[in-house]
Amino acid sequence: MKLKNICLASLCVAMLTGCGDSFLENVPQGSLSDGVMTSPEAIDLLVNASYASLYGMTNEQGDPCMRPTTNWSYGEVRADNAYKGGGGEGDVWDVHAMETFQMQSNNGNLDGKWFNLYSLISRCNSALRVLNACDGNVVKEKDVRIAEVKVIRAHHYFELVRLFNKVPYMDENLPTSEYVNVANDEFTRQEHLNRIANDLLDAANYLPERQSEMGRINRNIALAYAAKVKLYAAYEQDEQTHAVVNINKNTLREVVQLIDRVQGYDLLSDFQQLDLIAYENGCESVFAVQYSMNDGSSDAGRVNWSNLLNSPGGNSPYHGDGFFLPSQDLINAYQTDENGLPVFDYQSRPDYGVVNFIDEQNQTLSNTEPNVDPRLDFVVGRPTITYKTYTATPCQSWVRDRGVYGHNCAKRFWVSPESPDMFQGWPWGASGLNWQIIRYADLLLYKAEALIEIGEDLEQARNLINRVRERAMNSAYVKDFNDPSKDAANYKIGLYPAEGWTQDYARKALRTEMRLEKALEGERYFDLVRWGIAREVMTAYFNVEKDNRVYYQNAEFDAGEEYFPIPVAQYNFSLGKYTQNPGYPAF
Repeated sequence: MKLKNICLASLCVAMLTGCGDSFLENVPQGSLSDGVMTSPEAIDLLVNASYASLYGMTNEQGDPCMRPTTNWSYGEVRADNAYKGGGGEGDVWDVHAMETFQMQSNNGNLDGKWFNLYSLISRCNSALRVLNACDGNVVKEKDVRIAEVKVIRAHHYFELVRLFNKVPYMDENLPTSEYVNVANDEFTRQEHLNRIANDLLDAANYLPERQSEMGRINRNIALAYAAKVKLYAAYEQDEQTHAVVNINKNTLREVVQLIDRVQGYDLLSDFQQLDLIAYENGCESVFAVQYSMNDGSSDAGRVNWSNLLNSPGGNSPYHGDGFFLPSQDLINAYQTDENGLPVFDYQSRPDYGVVNFIDEQNQTLSNTEPNVDPRLDFVVGRPTITYKTYTATPCQSWVRDRGVYGHNCAKRFWVSPESPDMFQGWPWGASGLNWQIIRYADLLLYKAEALIEIGEDLEQARNLINRVRERAMNSAYVKDFNDPSKDAANYKIGLYPAEGWTQDYARKALRTEMRLEKALEGERYFDLVRWGIAREVMTAYFNVEKDNRVYYQNAEFDAGEEYFPIPVAQYNFSLGKYTQNPGYPAF
């Protein structure tokens, strides 16, 4: 069920569930009889509207790049993996504030994200109200459709909890007139996560193992997502300081059991296939947003508008806006030792692959002798290095403001610029490439993380991590642009040996592997908060990066800033019922 067939869903939602200035207000846009609303045709439209919510757009707000479903700003620029990029510090300053930890409750990107997620939840609740009231004899797959919508709603609530911590909860049974009376501190983080996981597990009971339509939610998706939510829930946090005060081993055992129930998936044979449309619904894709191009909808189609700003800029063939650039720290982290294993103390070493800018057409790289994980050049576009299958020029001067952000751009999530799968024109670099919410490599690493923290089967955890590394090892390495018989760098990646595989070492290995395998996928900051090390990691990052990026000179992670502040606009809409997160001035 590629989203190409959901173009009517937004119209249906506009008729049934319009939103006003705040998610707290639902303004009816029309009147439909119960008979029409509970017909199979209306049910299909409402369920499709819920699926379309994964796409991230609402009728009320455009520019999903400002509140991206991919979390490139919230999960990567906020962390140590990426710079904001674009045309300098003032270009989309709200994201610059995220990057430098100058967050205030009036940040428009926060209010937009909050509003958007609750608007999308409203779609799901509207569908559930109608589904609950319809005749199961008329709507033959009523229970399955309810389960599908509940998984989508759980996804949106999980995003809210990861971002804002203190969030109000409204389901389909609460009258909209009561929304204004719902506080945002009624439930703790732990209670939210437990409820989300239970909704997913309940949905799994009604979902088939496989669906006939591509992209439709099945039992495996519900189980995999429940495992992810429980992994977060296992790290119990102090409600005031957000410090991890306990790691619940019983919850982690549930994570392992849930992942073991997910069947029928595997790793793609080559890491770079993750960015090829031919493999987007392949064996590694567990849960994905189904995008499409040339599907009869406006502009380029149902493409990933969250990436609107992010295609390489400067002299690149994408002609993009050049936001979302990999950090030097991320590049340095891909260095490996003589055995091909990560160098955990990479921050004490000189920067790898330093760009020497001669002119627009000529750059060189220095300090390229160290070994590096081949995933470096699968993830990062580096000057002088071959960019995917593009043969006209290497990646060179593809960053708009090199004086501020350096010379490296992103390689993930884009099809090669000469590919017929890329849309020609605006939106620059767009394609129908899906966005992977959960892929099979995630599940292998989640299970390894759970086993390591339980501490009872470190060997199995080692094998799971090595399985992910082995795929990278066996992928086709990037070749030198001028001499394709040679590799573009000294690529060396090895497998972790049993010797020295203690719990402490395994934890370091797992957390490093999570970063290298999933770099730029929007998860890094949330991982750091889950592990309780966000402030430690970001403080070290600012200390080493401020020599490269001047704007980090005064960046500081203050106590309690693990979550974003509650937007002041939403406090106003709540008529003063909301409380602010610890770490920020009270309302």
